[in-house]
Amino acid sequence: MTLRYKTRNDKQFRFKSSNGIQHSLSIDIFSSALERTHKIIDQIDSFEVNIAEVLGMRNLSAFLGELYVASMAKESKGFLLKNPHQDGYPDILIMDDNGQKILAEIKSHNGMKEKRPFSPFANGGLEVKATCGSIPTPAQCGKKGLEKPEIGDQRIKFVKGYDWKAHHRETNNLVGLFWDFINNKPRIVAVFFCAELDEADWGKIIKPKDGGGRTTSVSIMSRDGVKKMFNSWVLVIDDDRYKNFLNDYNGLKLL
Repeated sequence: MTLRYKTRNDKQFRFKSSNGIQHSLSIDIFSSALERTHKIIDQIDSFEVNIAEVLGMRNLSAFLGELYVASMAKESKGFLLKNPHQDGYPDILIMDDNGQKILAEIKSHNGMKEKRPFSPFANGGLEVKATCGSIPTPAQCGKKGLEKPEIGDQRIKFVKGYDWKAHHRETNNLVGLFWDFINNKPRIVAVFFCAELDEADWGKIIKPKDGGGRTTSVSIMSRDGVKKMFNSWVLVIDDDRYKNFLNDYNGLKLL
């Protein structure tokens, strides 16, 4: 089944590197990265591996983000590079002349396996974060005569909100993904890109409690930040259920 998407009229999306140099990305990179991500998911599915059940919802969301990162880098034809360090920041590095110079310097000092040169990367880049939104608890669903969706079930009729999370409040140049299950497969249903985020768009950093396991500090995007991302939508599945939800949740009529 081929999914149809509504795309923004703007064909170029501007952003800046850390030193203030302005760049732009074609809408084709975003759409091609989406197609590549879905093809990889289909390839995994062809091996009869239920990746959603193997990973669980939280890890699956992170995995989709990583696939999209790799796909954007591939579709950019060398302009973008997936951060070589798994804990590096940002997720995707800008490989303009300055970025290539910095990378060459890192290589000359045998620093490719070190975190420090890549967190943060001096030339900056893009962050990618994915969400499938929040749904009511099983008890809340029961009060409405509904059963909470299982892994693999389409969630859109249950979703009550969505946001993205970051480890600090400086996150900008953000590619925000919104995904759902369609025909039991994870599918990206909307892509947003905003290069105008600031600290006010992120909530107070929540630190893990003592003895709280392996959780890390996190900042949750504010409702104003979510609306700002929606104003910068790139593509959305051409399905009224998703378009109406996004419009209604943000109090706007953009789709």
